[in-house]
Amino acid sequence: MLKGGLVVVGQHIAASGPLDELRQRYPEAPIVHKGKALTPPVVNAHTHLDLSTVPYFRGPYTEFIQHVIDHRMKRTPEAAQQGLEALRALGVGGFGDIAYQPEVVEWLLEHCALPGVVYLEVINRNPTEAEGIASWVARRLSEWRGRNSQLRVGISPHTPYNVSPALLKKLVEIARLEGFPLQMHVAESPEETELMTQGRGPLQALPERYGFPPYQALPGLTPVRYLAELGVLGPHLTVVHGVQVDEEEVEMLAQSGTLVVACPRSNEALACGQMPWDWYLKHRLEPALGTDSQSSSPDLDVRNEALFLWGRVDPRVLVRAATRSGYRVLGLETPRITRGTPVSQVQSW
Repeated sequence: MLKGGLVVVGQHIAASGPLDELRQRYPEAPIVHKGKALTPPVVNAHTHLDLSTVPYFRGPYTEFIQHVIDHRMKRTPEAAQQGLEALRALGVGGFGDIAYQPEVVEWLLEHCALPGVVYLEVINRNPTEAEGIASWVARRLSEWRGRNSQLRVGISPHTPYNVSPALLKKLVEIARLEGFPLQMHVAESPEETELMTQGRGPLQALPERYGFPPYQALPGLTPVRYLAELGVLGPHLTVVHGVQVDEEEVEMLAQSGTLVVACPRSNEALACGQMPWDWYLKHRLEPALGTDSQSSSPDLDVRNEALFLWGRVDPRVLVRAATRSGYRVLGLETPRITRGTPVSQVQSW
């Protein structure tokens, strides 16, 4: 609600509601202003904790990808531990993390007490290896399932252009049959759209730089339309970013039940543009919020993502994005602030 408040007695919430009503009911209670919002613990629905020791970067998207590749040896359990400690200090109610190495997944499953999902990242463009890679992924996820009662495991095909169509279809099949969630970077940058629709642009030069095969047989479709054609969209999938889209594509995401996470500060830092929130809200698709990694965002505080958009997007939408929508993306129950809620479970912005 707008202009709302909480009545605190001791260490618990005694009442909540519009501030004017609370003042009438509790005329003697002093008013303590706590900022722009009072919420349950927020959710960081997308990050890469294993990039927590990689230096912060601002600049073109393609150069950022090079920055990450050049620092790939830093993507370790120790880096993930640093990121996890930052999330703990922020008091998040849940998080979604993409892990580059199986060792990071295993470390998080062993040490993490926060609820959420850790997605194993998959990158492979060789269609002849699709069967073997998919079998390996399914086996590892089955081994990990249930190891941590708070933290589920999932799959993250990196991007539509870095996973072969054959492998992507198999990963989606595994996710649907076995109930593993999917999270994927989609429509993040103009460079991605240029590569997929025209087969050229700055991203095309990256494979040669690192000795990988060139991008070939690109679909000639935008990322969202490509995923729709492959049958990838659906409630099992969370699209991260969703910046470079038209309104028809937003409608496709909404109608398929696909979930979406926005990372506005990372998008700004990498010159990717900003998510068209009006289109998403028009089609009743409310994104969650994530910070992305500390290599493209100043910190892991998802409230700062909301504050970055404050004044441009309805604040009620931003509060829901950082709480209810985030819990939904991760398959977690959304906590509520009610009479008896400990004050320690209330966050101020």
